[in-house]
Amino acid sequence: MDSIDTPTARASADKAADQRSWRALGVLLTAGFMTLLDTSIVNVALPSIERGLGAAEAELSWVVSGYALTFGLVLVPAGRLGDLYGRREVFLGGLALFTLASVACGLAPGATWLVVFRLLQGAAAGMVSPQVSGLIQQMFQGPLRARAFGRLGSVVGISTAVGPLAGGLLIGGFGAEHGWRAVFFVNLPIGVAAFVAALRLLPRTERAGRGRTGFDLVGVVLLGTGVVAIMLPLVQEQQWAGRGKWLLIPAGVTLLAGFWGWERRASRQSARGRAPLVDLRLFGLRSFSLGALLGLAYFSGFTTLFFVYTLFLQNGHGLSALQAGLAATPVAVGSAGAAAAGGRLVVRHGRRLVAYGLVGVALGLAGTMAVVQFVPGRAVALVAAVPLLLAGVGSGLVISPNTTLTLSKVPVSLGGSASGVLQTGQRIGSAAGIAMVSAVFFAHVANHDDWGRALQLGLLTALAFVLLALAVAVADVRGERREAPPD
Repeated sequence: MDSIDTPTARASADKAADQRSWRALGVLLTAGFMTLLDTSIVNVALPSIERGLGAAEAELSWVVSGYALTFGLVLVPAGRLGDLYGRREVFLGGLALFTLASVACGLAPGATWLVVFRLLQGAAAGMVSPQVSGLIQQMFQGPLRARAFGRLGSVVGISTAVGPLAGGLLIGGFGAEHGWRAVFFVNLPIGVAAFVAALRLLPRTERAGRGRTGFDLVGVVLLGTGVVAIMLPLVQEQQWAGRGKWLLIPAGVTLLAGFWGWERRASRQSARGRAPLVDLRLFGLRSFSLGALLGLAYFSGFTTLFFVYTLFLQNGHGLSALQAGLAATPVAVGSAGAAAAGGRLVVRHGRRLVAYGLVGVALGLAGTMAVVQFVPGRAVALVAAVPLLLAGVGSGLVISPNTTLTLSKVPVSLGGSASGVLQTGQRIGSAAGIAMVSAVFFAHVANHDDWGRALQLGLLTALAFVLLALAVAVADVRGERREAPPD
């Protein structure tokens, strides 16, 4: 007997589909957490790597910066590959490669091999990350999409802040000499479980690549060399002496200008089957262009907090890696809670919510500076928990709501490449911010041997970037008011 299509049967099917989508979201968030965690968890493992492998300072720098470099380099091409040939397939390939590269890092016999495997691991993370946002756009609509991005924002905030704590726990448990290997091996069981679940839960999609003449290799080369030219002197700022390295930045800007011209040409020919790497119509969307600019400015400021704060606690006050990681935990707690709420509130408040979050971050940074000024000794780590919690809450109201709003008007068919562009700006912003803030921080330490004042100056520089992001948010709010129809 044929089944009868009744409202009850349809409601039951819709409920089952919703449950499957939320379980699939759990898989995506697990993979996203793992790839983002590896951007910060390795920082506290550097002394262990130095002892275990006899790594030189330049090799230690590449263990950290190499991952960030290849991560940022692959984002846009991988996002476009997912749009054209299937986000599920690119996600699975990237996740498998990331897991294998993590094992290779843990087994590395020498520092050079570790750097090579970290470059591969970063590229794999760059394959995974834009598919997460693209699949969220594909699986959810309206308020549910905002809630899903809210959970993604929680993962971003937690993974960034909890990295030093997780690294400190693993190194403490497995020993100072070889504990760094556990930092990489922990990805194996998580990666395998996520891969198996993704095979079963992630949806298959119609591939946009059918009928196209091929992937935009010229665009990939122009964008890749431009991004590398800009990021390389930023991530290597402490290791490359002299000012000649900064000539790479105008060279990179020139290459990106060439990329823009090439993509305009490819976009005009798209009707004849040519697929541009980035559809420049994205930048005609005010929500996307301002949101991408806001993300670049915000990540230039906020992500530098963990870098200078943990250095201040460990080198200035002699705290251990685990203690420094615990001191940064309030940021993760505040960010996780606020991001979940932000996913619900952004539908009602729009970009104003992001502006409120940026005000909270600014007040948190200013409050931390005040604590450093007036609280002596190690007690600063305890008292600073209050302004850091406020900064975390503000961050939770920025990251996921901004992602939701930035991608809200982007067609689903372009979701992967749009996410790649957005996250590439965030990676460049993080590298630029760390280079600038660390330059101010280390210069004051070298000249005055005053770690507290150095932290204050570093946070003041970070605060300037956050205020720039706030100016962009205010401009967007005013633009929304001008475009709003009269009652």
